[in-house]
Amino acid sequence: LVKEGREKSSLLSVAAVFHPRHFLFSVFRHPEHVYGLVFDAGSTHTALYIYRWPADKENGTGIVSQVEACTAPGSGISSYANNPAEAGAILKPCLDKAMKIIPAEQQRDTPTYLGATAGMRLLREQNSTKAERVLAEVSKAIGEYPVDFRGAQILTGNEEGSFGWITINYLLETLVKYSFAEKWEHPQDTEVLGALDLGGASTQITFQPGVTTEDNSTSIFFRLYGSNYSLYTHSYLCYGQTQALKMLLAALHQGSPSPQQISHPCYPAGYRENVTMSDLYNSPCVRAPSTPSPAQVLTVIGTGDPAACSTAIQKLFNFTCGTNRTCGFNGVYQPPVRGQFFAFAGFYYTFHFLNLTSQQSFSSVNSKIQTFCNKSWAELVETFSQEDKFLHTYCSVAIYILTLLLDGYKFNEHTWSNIHFSQQAANTDIGWTLGFMLNFTNMIPTEALEHVKGHQPSVWAGAVSFIVLAIVAGLVAAFLQCFWKTK
Repeated sequence: LVKEGREKSSLLSVAAVFHPRHFLFSVFRHPEHVYGLVFDAGSTHTALYIYRWPADKENGTGIVSQVEACTAPGSGISSYANNPAEAGAILKPCLDKAMKIIPAEQQRDTPTYLGATAGMRLLREQNSTKAERVLAEVSKAIGEYPVDFRGAQILTGNEEGSFGWITINYLLETLVKYSFAEKWEHPQDTEVLGALDLGGASTQITFQPGVTTEDNSTSIFFRLYGSNYSLYTHSYLCYGQTQALKMLLAALHQGSPSPQQISHPCYPAGYRENVTMSDLYNSPCVRAPSTPSPAQVLTVIGTGDPAACSTAIQKLFNFTCGTNRTCGFNGVYQPPVRGQFFAFAGFYYTFHFLNLTSQQSFSSVNSKIQTFCNKSWAELVETFSQEDKFLHTYCSVAIYILTLLLDGYKFNEHTWSNIHFSQQAANTDIGWTLGFMLNFTNMIPTEALEHVKGHQPSVWAGAVSFIVLAIVAGLVAAFLQCFWKTK
């Protein structure tokens, strides 16, 4: 019994020496996904987009997908210039929603940005101190949450345009595509698409030109998924639809024979509204009369004259180009448009209302717009919901879009079919935020490894070998014991 006990003790000792617990060492494990948050602080509203991408990036750029989008209550943050604390408060419901989606252990590592666009660019022109206070308040609100807040910034027009371009081409798989071989690949012989964006305060055009860009201020370079892209891009401040309609109304007012009444050819006949001078001339995009009376009330009367409307809208632009130079409008250099384009945001919303987003010919589009613009206010109210607060503006915006695309960006009847009016691609909203996050992930190192306990392979191999030898030794000892008993 003593001998048998010693043999068992020896075996237990061998096993104890090589118990895996004695060979623990530190290894690391990747979280499966990484999250990112981007606020789009536009001129009319603010939205939060929640993105996610694999921790192991593809050729230096994360494969990003949209998890959720949340629209903040209220107006654009620039509208809170006189009450900046409210600009921060409206962000909190969407941040609360994000905290329920992102795992708690990853929240503090979640990069979070706020990008403000043309509304804040205008406010900065008008009053830089107020713009800084608004940005400070939104930064303060976001900073109260357990995220890796990287700052609030006002995007340049070129950044807004080019990030929209990235979004479209990513979603339509012209930058990277998941192949049948179950790996991400750069598509061969695939043409990238151009981007046309119409916001409330600015409009952007971005595309890959077939010639060398002559003006460096309109050129931008990206490296995405291992490929280089040189783009033409330009943003026209004040030529978003809200500000353009404001410029139009101001021009009609200043050309009106009556100081208190404005005849508006783009508004349907029979439509009337009142507007104060302070509301009309509250933007840097419109030049106020020399002696404005802020409290004065102006009466706007629609006349429903599409031809006169087109003429009035054309006067908002300068279509003259310099000698030996191609341009868009207002003297800005632009190479000839090339390839297919996606037109989104304001371009889509108005044309969707008019049922003009199904690749109709230019003649068909123009005819339908003319027919709509000839309808009286009574006819529109009878046909459509009067609850639509934009109902009286659809004619003016439609004619503005035609003028911008044809005379401004230099599309024509033949290249019109290259424009695709769309709100989404691959079931994801089109805008600058996804492109921003895609480009941003170029600068994120592959996700920091998560610390866990593991076992070193070489130690494992040695341990297993000795354990096997110990078992063999035990079997030999058992055999010898049986042999001695038999003997």
